[in-house]
Amino acid sequence: MGMECKEFEKLIPGFIGNKLDYSAMKRFSEHLEQCDNCKEELVIQFLVTEGVQRLEDGGAFDLQKEMEQRISRIKRRIRLYGNMIRLGILMEIAAVCILIWILAGTLL
Repeated sequence: MGMECKEFEKLIPGFIGNKLDYSAMKRFSEHLEQCDNCKEELVIQFLVTEGVQRLEDGGAFDLQKEMEQRISRIKRRIRLYGNMIRLGILMEIAAVCILIWILAGTLL
């Protein structure tokens, strides 16, 4: 089931603060790909939040580029976590197969 826009908006501060867990990050990213309104809201909140901080710090910045980089990082993390989960499942299956093989060998 897909994420609703209200839930997405509640997760924006977590995205900006890099505090989303894998599940929220995945749903956030999927919704972001499908919803132009939420993408626009993310851009606005990101520019305001990060822009104010950068102005206070006095540094130069390209917030649009930074947001795109952050979205790219979140997508890479989702792929990495997904691969790790699949690897864990394969290792569990292999362990069960080895146990069955050992048990079958001792019963023969």
